[in-house]
Amino acid sequence: MKNFIGTYECKIDDKGRVKVPSSLAKQMEDFGGATFVIKRSVFQNCLEVYPMQHWDSLMEKINKLNRFVKKNADFIRMFTAGVKTVELDSAGRLQISKDLTLFAGLKKEMVITSAGELFEIWDKDAYEQVISTNEADFANLAEEVMGSTGSDELN
Repeated sequence: MKNFIGTYECKIDDKGRVKVPSSLAKQMEDFGGATFVIKRSVFQNCLEVYPMQHWDSLMEKINKLNRFVKKNADFIRMFTAGVKTVELDSAGRLQISKDLTLFAGLKKEMVITSAGELFEIWDKDAYEQVISTNEADFANLAEEVMGSTGSDELN
């Protein structure tokens, strides 16, 4: 399974276009298609960008939910709110819609960071605030999330 690698500082212009760093653009090519899906993050005010094949896999799981169960229908609606497809234009830019720009609070300075099979787009100040947890807090989180699990649970 391929994963994105890296963190990049970028700028977004007044039209919502972001010039993707060349090393990230190269990684995007390696995912076998030009089309990606951009959506709101569930837990943070940032955006998630999925290669289409990973999005399709995720939607296969979601489409198995019974839509006649209200919480399932509510989840699907919220999870897919604002979802758009995006492609790099001829200048190597991604176009981010106004609604998604507002959701993530994107100003001029922003960060694109890898998150496994997807990457996230953050307002720079918001990203710095989220990752500025102190070492003890992160160590405790790492132990809680990764330390007590067997290798079977991670697969």
